[in-house]
Amino acid sequence: MKLRNGNEIPDIGFGTWKTPNDEIALKAVQCAIDCGYRHIDGAYIYKNEEMIGKAIRNCGIKREELFITNKVWNSQRGYQSTLQALDRSLETMGLDYFDLYLIHWPANSLMYENPVEVNRQTWQAMIDAYKQGKVKAIGVSNFRIHHLEQIMDMEIIPMVNQIKYHPGLLQKEVVDYCKENDILVEAYSPLARSALLDNDIINELAQKYHKTPSQICLRYIYQNDILPLPKSVTPSRIQENINIFDFEIGKADMDRLDALKVDYELQDPDTMER
Repeated sequence: MKLRNGNEIPDIGFGTWKTPNDEIALKAVQCAIDCGYRHIDGAYIYKNEEMIGKAIRNCGIKREELFITNKVWNSQRGYQSTLQALDRSLETMGLDYFDLYLIHWPANSLMYENPVEVNRQTWQAMIDAYKQGKVKAIGVSNFRIHHLEQIMDMEIIPMVNQIKYHPGLLQKEVVDYCKENDILVEAYSPLARSALLDNDIINELAQKYHKTPSQICLRYIYQNDILPLPKSVTPSRIQENINIFDFEIGKADMDRLDALKVDYELQDPDTMER
């Protein structure tokens, strides 16, 4: 896939949330790279930057062939603190730059008296880091339309919005807004934290296409021009999750998945208190 600035981003990513900062992280990232992933998605709050960075440095693949994402956490918002957080994360991971840097969550009125100004200051720091070459692309995560509108008049607008997205949770208004403004949507929790793997319709389609339930979910997301970010530390599942490019879900079945109704949990960014 292509970002607005012309940079290419591998069209499936490897998530690292809840991956322990030890040999598990080293082996998981190495396995992912061996399986063909070139896009690694991380964040300061995942508390595994050290080992993820070590895995990236020692994987045997040239740095320029990898696409590494990181995110500034809520406690690091604001102009100077965002720039400082970026430098700390780069140092911890032993990297010279990130391919993509995101604001992890928007500021809200429960945490700040002036959340709009905090979002704008944080975004200005992202713009300046981009201009300095410390990051190759910038974006946001968990932003809804009214959060995006707070920064859309600034010099550079987000290139990515990473949101929770999977069959049964489509966040259509946000996705449509992003697509209208050439903001690439990335999907975290693309399998609803494995909750979709027992769904009858998804299992029926898995049998029809001779694929697994997770591959159906990920392919569905990809066919909607959204970038899936599956996460696993199990080698067989890491391999399974990247094998989604040798089949296509038919329109009638895509429509069935569009209409899927499932229970899901969606954190409201305007009610977070941390």
